[in-house]
Amino acid sequence: IANRRLARRWLRATVSGVEGVPAITTEEHWDVKPESCFNIAFTAPGLRILRVSEASLKTFPDEFLEGMEAQAVKLGDIGTSAPDHWPAPFDDPTRIHMIASIHADDIEHLDSVERQIPVSDGAKAFEILGARDGWNFNGDYVHFNYHDNISQPRFVGIHDKDRFPDKQPIAPLGSILMGYETEYDGLLWTVPQPDQLGYNGSYNAFRVLAQDVQGFEAYLDQAATDLLTEPLADELLPPGDEEKIGPGMSRHAALREIVASKMCGRWRNGVPIATSPDTPNPDPKVSLTDFDYVHGDRCPYGAHTRRANPRGGKIVQRAANHTRRVVRRGIPYGNPWDPEKPDDEERGLLGNFLCANLAAQFEALMCDWINLGLQDPRITGCNDPLLGANHPETSWFDIPLPSGKVIHLQGLPRFVHVRGGAYTFLPGIPAIRYLASLRT
Repeated sequence: IANRRLARRWLRATVSGVEGVPAITTEEHWDVKPESCFNIAFTAPGLRILRVSEASLKTFPDEFLEGMEAQAVKLGDIGTSAPDHWPAPFDDPTRIHMIASIHADDIEHLDSVERQIPVSDGAKAFEILGARDGWNFNGDYVHFNYHDNISQPRFVGIHDKDRFPDKQPIAPLGSILMGYETEYDGLLWTVPQPDQLGYNGSYNAFRVLAQDVQGFEAYLDQAATDLLTEPLADELLPPGDEEKIGPGMSRHAALREIVASKMCGRWRNGVPIATSPDTPNPDPKVSLTDFDYVHGDRCPYGAHTRRANPRGGKIVQRAANHTRRVVRRGIPYGNPWDPEKPDDEERGLLGNFLCANLAAQFEALMCDWINLGLQDPRITGCNDPLLGANHPETSWFDIPLPSGKVIHLQGLPRFVHVRGGAYTFLPGIPAIRYLASLRT
């Protein structure tokens, strides 16, 4: 925010229908998909620049006020993922005031909205510190070649439950919006004051996550090679069942895909291994969303999807099963990896993790479940195989078998490296009007 007076005027215009200014996309129902969707979010320094009072700022949670970089150890942002290694503009988080997001099906509409943000010609409201372009290069697949963005919480009064069959309970609005009932009986998250600022607000943990595709595929190669001489591999993949994994697959190639499925909790096409443990192409087809976790010999206790959302499976923190759910949306950035033409280009995921309480939802998920494995003693002490802060000398991942025996994989490197991020506050429409009305 380079000029707070002009920024306030522009904010007011985004919710007033002023021509030539991008309108904030609201919850208003539409029958025809709009050409673009636009939203804005503010960091704690951004709210200060707009002159939100210190008394009001003190009603925001400490983790938001301190910023994502201050929570690095808790989030597993260590080593090469530590904030000290984040490139600009994330190397100076105090300068990041607002994050604007534009979504469209074509570049022309993206550019059209971006041109309506006043960042040039003499006096300007904003200075652009950086931009990240994400795009769906292959539908909803991401760089590790997994089908992504499959399952999201369903909220009370929002989604048609029949469109998204799921055994998980309907989430209360308080899981994502402040001022509403939460999963905890009788507990509401604190709403920043005044109400017109905090009510209907949400938090977003925005993350730039670089993915080491070459390293991931190389690990699958090595794991499959090791399994070729592992006696227990015949229980994991009975000889002759390679065709169930894919037509004409060698044993090595089939074992690669099995390891990839066990690490994620889904086959790469999105089919959950909890309901289809032997093949990614079950006949009849199975639901991608309507399933639960029961035994570890189908979906390992340490698999990524199970750690991030244990659904109804038994965990140590039994009351926490559904309390850490976040709205997670990711989009790839960078060109797809081509094994025939390896390169050093950075590629990864622009991740948004929305919730009503950063500490109790996003941070607890990242610390307790992704990086410590506190939900089950069989995985405590190991990190998430895909997203965790792994190191080859100490990392491990167990694949339980129906016989009760376990295949123990070791030497996992870190596949996802954090390249920046910010904790932001997403205001409701009245809150944007409130911010626009502030005076120095």
